[in-house]
Amino acid sequence: MTAFVYIAAALAEIAGCFGFWAWLRLGRSVLWLAPAIASLCLFAYLLTLVEAEQAGRAFAAYGGVYIVASLAWLWLVEGARPDRWDVAGGAICLVGAAVILWGPRTG
Repeated sequence: MTAFVYIAAALAEIAGCFGFWAWLRLGRSVLWLAPAIASLCLFAYLLTLVEAEQAGRAFAAYGGVYIVASLAWLWLVEGARPDRWDVAGGAICLVGAAVILWGPRTG
């Protein structure tokens, strides 16, 4: 469930941020902001569904998923294929996210 929530949150955050990008950088209509804001609200809600004791730990682990999802967006939406350094960096981030979220806790 956690992986699904993180992936959905990443898509919602990236789509919301892209709405602002499209408006400010691509000259699209201000109407792009309405779905962008709704998408960012959905993103925030989804992160509350993650099974974690502390919000900061859930957010930190989400960062790795966000990075990989951003690289997927780069490729699938913007048409720029990630290079080997993008892929290596994304893999490192996912390992880091897993350690943060599922590492054994003491005390």
